[in-house]
Amino acid sequence: MKHWLIRLSTLLALALSLSGCGYNDFQRLDEQTKSAWSEVVNQYQRRADLIDNLVNTVKGETNFEQDTLTKVIEARAKATSIQVSPETLNNPEQFKQFQAAQGELSGALSRLMVTVERYPDLKANKAFSDLRVALEGTENRIAVARGRYIDAVKEYNVLVRSFPSNLTAMVFSYKPKENFTVTNEAAISTAPKVNFGPSSAPAR
Repeated sequence: MKHWLIRLSTLLALALSLSGCGYNDFQRLDEQTKSAWSEVVNQYQRRADLIDNLVNTVKGETNFEQDTLTKVIEARAKATSIQVSPETLNNPEQFKQFQAAQGELSGALSRLMVTVERYPDLKANKAFSDLRVALEGTENRIAVARGRYIDAVKEYNVLVRSFPSNLTAMVFSYKPKENFTVTNEAAISTAPKVNFGPSSAPAR
């Protein structure tokens, strides 16, 4: 009986110690960042799927500028070729590659939309119109997902670097996670504007 009480007291002391040094917070925030990251990846994948359909629609337009279209196709292929997972958050090089590829795809898509303004028949195409509205809505969702991820990583990284939780981070090998680089983080609260022209419908 005495040994059992000693063991119970030891376990309780250990539990209190882990709670006090931020161990439970690490578990919670680690899962929170992974969940936020998963949503970012899902929204970028949704955009890639929509762009694939958009490209197929644009291909049907006679004499459309092939160079602009080709750059979108190449940028999409590059972006989707980068395999990402929760482990990507701990791989600075892979994370930067993912971010750069998505940035290139955003730029190529914006240039495509500017070019489309010179093709009235394509702008009037219902399938194209529906796709660009869906894309605008997706850009909004990407902005929201990125914002939530940035906030989640900030909270996690503060825990990693703060005392005494930084000691727990050292013991259990918790390291700061990669975050998106933005010139003005306030901008993430507003979806990036894709130039859909005057006929653009509101985002769904």
